[in-house]
Amino acid sequence: MNAPSGENAVPVDQPSDREAEKRRQYVAANRDRIRELNRLWRANHLDRARELNRDSMRRAEARRGREAEVRARGRERAKRWREEHPERKREYEQRWVAENREKVREYYNRYYEAHRDEVNSRAAARRDADPARTKEITRQWAERNKERRAELQRNRRRDTEVYRGELEANAAARRLKRSLSRAGLPPKLLHATTAAERRANEREADAYFNDPSRPEHLRQFTVFAESLTEHMLKNDARMREFAEAYAETRARMGLPPVPVENIVYARAVEIVAERMRRVDLLTGRDVAAAVRSTKAEVRREERQQQFNGLVKAIVVHFHQDSGRLGAEAEMENRARAHRGMPRVSAESLVVQRALQDVIERVPTSRLTTADARTAVRIAGLHIATSLESRDVVDQSVHRRALS
Repeated sequence: MNAPSGENAVPVDQPSDREAEKRRQYVAANRDRIRELNRLWRANHLDRARELNRDSMRRAEARRGREAEVRARGRERAKRWREEHPERKREYEQRWVAENREKVREYYNRYYEAHRDEVNSRAAARRDADPARTKEITRQWAERNKERRAELQRNRRRDTEVYRGELEANAAARRLKRSLSRAGLPPKLLHATTAAERRANEREADAYFNDPSRPEHLRQFTVFAESLTEHMLKNDARMREFAEAYAETRARMGLPPVPVENIVYARAVEIVAERMRRVDLLTGRDVAAAVRSTKAEVRREERQQQFNGLVKAIVVHFHQDSGRLGAEAEMENRARAHRGMPRVSAESLVVQRALQDVIERVPTSRLTTADARTAVRIAGLHIATSLESRDVVDQSVHRRALS
């Protein structure tokens, strides 16, 4: 038998299609047996299997490295070409876009669907960065697309519910304007916020409420404000004595004058901050707000104390000198009758006389004229109640004496 010719010979390491097909059929029919033989061979030749595995991994890594180098050289070559031929690059891109409009639109739509929030946020940020330019662009678009605007408005009015709601809102606004005008009142003032302002407000609100340190911040502020108020209510007089002495010392040293009120609260803030466990999250605005709150509370407490002291002083003065006050009230009524003026109740005149006597002896720096009138009325009620009680007691004693 003649040996196969060179043209028809099949290399040993390259099996023919028939042999390859037979091999595939054998592998498909004997997968479990082949897997078991491979496992046995690996168990009996573990070192050789590991060596072959390492060689395979080295070859694969070298192949990946060569492929990466080829890709890198290609990218570098393309980059140099784009830098050397910018006009041709631009022409190619424009030509490709012109020839593939549908594909470009598909790419844009696909990207927008996958990154909708990011695209919208970037667009909003661009509009917010230059509101004047955004307004001008919107105006120009409206001028160029008048028909489009009219069509959009017609489409909106086709919804009867929306259109009816807009008409009712406009009619209500006109009625309110006419009512205010007839009553002599100014028109309703509305601050129309732009979309950029609303987004800025939302960002600030999110940053405020989503701050993880906010609960601790609020706790520190609340404790600080309450402690400052409590300290000032308890030690206000002593703090003012210290502040006045400090101000006098500065004056003797020739230093610029500082208001006593500032010294009082600066020292109070220092004392309260030293006593608190944590004040690291408090800012200057927080301290200023706490000081304002404390000042208001101190003024309210002082006003209440002065009011109560005035009422008590009027009542005490009446009980101590009721005879003289009654005589003066009677003389006042006689004088009014002589001048042809109507008489006034004796209790009211007595209380007014008592107020005139004690007004100079009690502190009233925080009280207003309305507070003085209220104090007179309340003192009059106290006096009337005490007189009625005294009359009841006298009548009871008189009945017991008669019995």
